Amino acid sequence: MRARHFPPILFVVAIVSILAFSRPPATTGADPDDGIPLVDYVRPFVGTQGEGNTFPGAAAPFGMIQLSPDTEKELWETASGYEYSDSSIIGFSLTHLNGTGIPDLGDILFVPGVGTPKFIPGSKADPDSGYRSPYSHEDEEASPGYYRVRLLNSGVDVELTAADRAGMLRLTYPASDSAFVLVDLSHVLRWNVVWSNVRVENDSTITGFHLVNGWAKERYVYFAARFSRPFDDYGIVKDGKAVQYDTYRFRSRSEATGKSLQFHARYKTRRGEPIMIKVGISAINTANAMKNLEAEIPDWGFERVRAETRGKWNRELGRIRIEGSREEKETFYTSMYHLFLAPNVYQDATGEYRGFDQNVHRADGWTNYAIFSLWDTYRAAHPLLALIQADRDADMINSMLAHYDQSVEHLLPVWSLQANETWCMIGYHAVPVIVDAYLKGVKGFDAERAYDAIRTTAMNPNYDNVAAYARLGWVPFDKENESVSKTLEYAYDDYCAARMAKALGKADDYEYFMKRAGSYRNIFDPAFDLMRGKDSQGAWRAPFDPHRYVEGGDITEGTSWQYTWYVPHDVEGLIALMGGKERFVRKLDSLFVSRAEESKGVDDIQGRMGEYWHGNEPSHHIAFLYCYAGEPWKTQKLVREIMRTQYGNKPNSLCGNDDCGQMSAWYIFNAMGFYPVCPGSDGYAIGSPSVKKAVMSLSNGNTFTTIAENLSERNVYVQSVTLNGEKWNEPFLPYDEIKNGGRIVFTMGPKPK
Repeated sequence: MRARHFPPILFVVAIVSILAFSRPPATTGADPDDGIPLVDYVRPFVGTQGEGNTFPGAAAPFGMIQLSPDTEKELWETASGYEYSDSSIIGFSLTHLNGTGIPDLGDILFVPGVGTPKFIPGSKADPDSGYRSPYSHEDEEASPGYYRVRLLNSGVDVELTAADRAGMLRLTYPASDSAFVLVDLSHVLRWNVVWSNVRVENDSTITGFHLVNGWAKERYVYFAARFSRPFDDYGIVKDGKAVQYDTYRFRSRSEATGKSLQFHARYKTRRGEPIMIKVGISAINTANAMKNLEAEIPDWGFERVRAETRGKWNRELGRIRIEGSREEKETFYTSMYHLFLAPNVYQDATGEYRGFDQNVHRADGWTNYAIFSLWDTYRAAHPLLALIQADRDADMINSMLAHYDQSVEHLLPVWSLQANETWCMIGYHAVPVIVDAYLKGVKGFDAERAYDAIRTTAMNPNYDNVAAYARLGWVPFDKENESVSKTLEYAYDDYCAARMAKALGKADDYEYFMKRAGSYRNIFDPAFDLMRGKDSQGAWRAPFDPHRYVEGGDITEGTSWQYTWYVPHDVEGLIALMGGKERFVRKLDSLFVSRAEESKGVDDIQGRMGEYWHGNEPSHHIAFLYCYAGEPWKTQKLVREIMRTQYGNKPNSLCGNDDCGQMSAWYIFNAMGFYPVCPGSDGYAIGSPSVKKAVMSLSNGNTFTTIAENLSERNVYVQSVTLNGEKWNEPFLPYDEIKNGGRIVFTMGPKPK
């Protein structure tokens, strides 16, 4: 998912510093090739230069708390808070998003320092004007579950680690009579804190909360923080003024409320003296935040928490083991790391969670998750979770069903963010997530209940002109913006609904939704062989420029040239509309070689190959369409080119927002040699593997192994395939051949075959 802009195109830049990664003893998950723990292949600084699409901080897999440095809070582009090219750090906040393209979270900022505290962040141009501090990548390191940096203006060494719902800061100070820790409750990425509270519970504990009106319109974050050493002194600042005891009209100096609050603790420190802070969070109240803290970090064992979280990451990364070069392993396991950062656990140790109706609910027998970037993740991220994280995938589906139950409109989530619906992007893509999981054998949710939610969502007359779409067979552009993209995405979602209806024996529903799944035909204009907007009277959009992107126009974040190919559920039907395979291939060829100047209405495009944009998800299936048209070698060449040019192990390697793991999931699948073009269908398109061997541990206990013989940078074409020892001649891999375990062997070569 992308914000409504297209950031500058990326250039490969030289790495000017060597990033050190701390390696305490491995718990589990050592690489059998070289004994290196898998976690040590992860490069948390990999992201998108100029996009702030990097999470280098401390988090457990799918963790609720994600402690990380923030280098920017105002720019739209810096959605994750950290931009590698920035030279100063604002502080360290408790929650973060993984490359969504729209900023939010960054809750409750912790800022260590020495001297007189300042209560504004300052600017990047003048860090000394506030509490912002310069830093150097030469004195910064990160690995999953751990982060360290030295703040240059104070000499404080900051270390972060995290469990699931609680985290720790270890702050090592120089000798100082004026050491401090500032806690800024007004800090959040990009948006506004509506109200906050802070309370000094005793000489080493504070609690509080803030309410944020942001991308998520009503978001509560409560926290409880304990300090390893009693405060020498403390204070609260409200709207820039100290909160003081007043005997005439009593006001405690130990509690305050307002929109702009900062707490600061003061210390005298010896050189090298650590002060630790452990903090738990909750969406319900400070009591639950404290319960989360006590349940997960009952002591001051920073190294214990770090080692336990490191062990969790090793176990999760070990779900797929590959053979390859150091660079290939770093790229692959960094992609796995990105995939496992979200969705996040969103319930307390008590089982309670804040629901979409803003009431407190309890998850009974399942775990509630939040942050569903469904327009992105239904494509590859959730299909991969269905294979290797089935239990979590089932809990995520139960979380979507809870959202549905709590929705006044009885809708499955579209883009949900911590008990809020952002209504970002289009379609009803919780449907393919549920259907793909059900058809792939994921257990742990009620299929009939899930289908009821699917049907009700797909039939809701109040959602983005679904009613007109159902009546006319297309979304009319004079009634709804992004009408072409919505027609195409609704049609695909309806195909998935039909698949589940058929599996459950609902014949009438199957026929109804399959008819709607054919709606894409109604907006195909044979005069252009492209999808084109149509109004409620059936008239084509005029004038029509298929290369122009217009914000709020007929296409969502793209042009008709990209979206015309979005018929993943009926590629054969699209081929027929274009006049057969030969014409289809010629048209598809032209997409990848069109001139840059043909695209209009955008500043620049990420991951560009002709008019194909790998940096935005609607293009992710297009390279595989050659498999359907009888020329799979073109898929193989393109896939390897995308893998080579749009991914890597450097801080600027990712070609677009990771979008909660989708960009990385595309890489993971294709490294193994296949991709789910149409989640909710039976199989996968074969591409061109980029690692010598991958062993995928399936959730059902079986393993599926891919082997690429004669693999090299030059040998990108598949010469032959054997599946469990038998010759395989199809460019598609059925799910049944994966679920039962086995081995697929690709023989690679330099020429198409």
